[in-house]
Amino acid sequence: MTFIETTKCLVGAGTKDQMRFITCGSVDDGKSTLIGRLLHDSKMICEDQLTALERDSARHGTTGSDIDFALLVDGLEAEREQGITIDVAYRFFSTQRRSFIVADTPGHEQYTRNMATGASNAELAIILIDARKGVLVQTKRHSFICSLLGIRHVVLAVNKIDLVNYEQKSFDRIVDDYSTFAAGLGFTSIVPIPISARYGDNLVSRSDHTNWYIGPCLLDHLDSVDIQPNAATAFRFPVQWVNRPNQDFRGYAGSVVSGSISAGDEIVAAASGQTTRIKRIVTQKGDLPRAEAGDAVTITLEDEIDISRGDLLARPSEPPKVANQFAAYLIWMDKDPLVPGRNYILRVGSQTKTGSITAIEHRIDVNTREHLAARTLRLNEIGFCKVATAVTVAFDPFDSNRKTGSFIVIDPHTNRTVGAGMIAFAVQRATNIALQPLSVDKAARAALKNQKPCVIWFTGLSGAGKSTIANIVDQKLFAMSCHTMILDGDNLRHGLNRDLGFTQADRAENIRRVGEVAKLMADSGLIVICSFIAPYRAERDMIRNLFDEEEFIEVFVDTPLEECARRDPKGLYSKVKSGEIKSFTGIDAPYERPLRPEMHLTTLGQTAEQLADAVVNLLVARAVIGDR
Repeated sequence: MTFIETTKCLVGAGTKDQMRFITCGSVDDGKSTLIGRLLHDSKMICEDQLTALERDSARHGTTGSDIDFALLVDGLEAEREQGITIDVAYRFFSTQRRSFIVADTPGHEQYTRNMATGASNAELAIILIDARKGVLVQTKRHSFICSLLGIRHVVLAVNKIDLVNYEQKSFDRIVDDYSTFAAGLGFTSIVPIPISARYGDNLVSRSDHTNWYIGPCLLDHLDSVDIQPNAATAFRFPVQWVNRPNQDFRGYAGSVVSGSISAGDEIVAAASGQTTRIKRIVTQKGDLPRAEAGDAVTITLEDEIDISRGDLLARPSEPPKVANQFAAYLIWMDKDPLVPGRNYILRVGSQTKTGSITAIEHRIDVNTREHLAARTLRLNEIGFCKVATAVTVAFDPFDSNRKTGSFIVIDPHTNRTVGAGMIAFAVQRATNIALQPLSVDKAARAALKNQKPCVIWFTGLSGAGKSTIANIVDQKLFAMSCHTMILDGDNLRHGLNRDLGFTQADRAENIRRVGEVAKLMADSGLIVICSFIAPYRAERDMIRNLFDEEEFIEVFVDTPLEECARRDPKGLYSKVKSGEIKSFTGIDAPYERPLRPEMHLTTLGQTAEQLADAVVNLLVARAVIGDR
């Protein structure tokens, strides 16, 4: 945003009503051109900007000798070179009645994540459709995302009407097709307008080329549409920072995302359920008697209660949901597919928690809105999922509060944002199921066996020697009167995991189940020996997190790929070479080496017997094995 645009927005806005809207639709449907032309025709471009635009049009333009208004919005060099929108571009303008914040979002499928970002705060969507192409898959995807994200007002902008000779029948056909598709999306209003973004038809004034059209021009509709969002009224204050400049002051800084609060009002910290009252509402300009949605303030309390960054403050009479499981719509935004059961970082408001997608109830076909069975979600796919967090989180259903009912999913290893979700409801069993206390606990069972329970997790490539070493370790421990159990990958796939294949999602579920079984066995006091490739660190970390710090021993059986292929005990490498097996770990599927294993066994130059002795010696050193 330029200084001039900022100034115009602030000067022009005053106390006017403000509306946020987005432009979306398929690639090359004219979104950037629409915004650029709208700014130009509504006199929102200054002389120096217009001069620069004319110069850029000669260099990067795609409209011949005419001004390319898309360049006013497409600021990235890559966008100008390719003639597409990549990032979300925000522009500001105002009329006598309203001020506007418009987000120009990309049309390419690979940038759907950016489109969802732009739609997350919008109240209206201008969905552009090329009059020559009609309703496309990306049109439907963007419309569905707009619906999921709570946008209830749509302008169906049938663009490039000049390229079909301003024919009414082309316009009517597209309106009928779109209306049929959008019938179940819950939009409050859909206003179709025939436009030519390039030439300005029906943007700021009615066009003589479309005498058959009797509706409003685009700017008049934006100026007059009755936007009455279902604004949340319940007070919500996510704590962003605990402000402690000295020992005499403790405040909780953040922004009120909904509702209002006054000094003296009672509040509750949602996670702990502790209540107190507001003592002061502090700002740089002095104390306020009242804070409302949008206000950035620091709150001080009458009582010292346990509150930290991420906590959500509310009124006791209007508490949010607090649970560790919920159902949500999820838009997957990463080239790597979703792996159910894998640990991700979930950011709900200012709360950052470890969690996982435990189940995909169904995937949604954006063309038909049909619910389809799915084991995973791929780039730009949308599903309805069950989500579990390691500890409880406070939230509202997205329909009642967009700020506290949305979340993002972050890959813990790459730090990429891989998904965005809208919470539908808390899963009931999250609040009515508790751990049953047992009279005979793990320590008592282990003491009876004169050993410390633990899980020895052998990982490495196929053919590395994991099962061989694990079996020898088991024999040695058995000879020492230890109580053990071996969980081997092949054996479990004959029973417990026989319904699983070898996709990334199935492999993650395979490891998740093994981890839960191993935990039950460790709770019974056993030394559990596990032999699994487990190629992804995220899955191994997920298992590690099930156990106390000293209970999980990761053993990396490090054998070069060439040696594994030479051994080829199961003939798998031969099948890979002949093309019978695809996505084989170490060949055309990744194996992520452990970064900090408790033991690193290099097999070349050592016998399996020697390596097994090293494992047993570690158990003795850790006092896992008692006196025998």
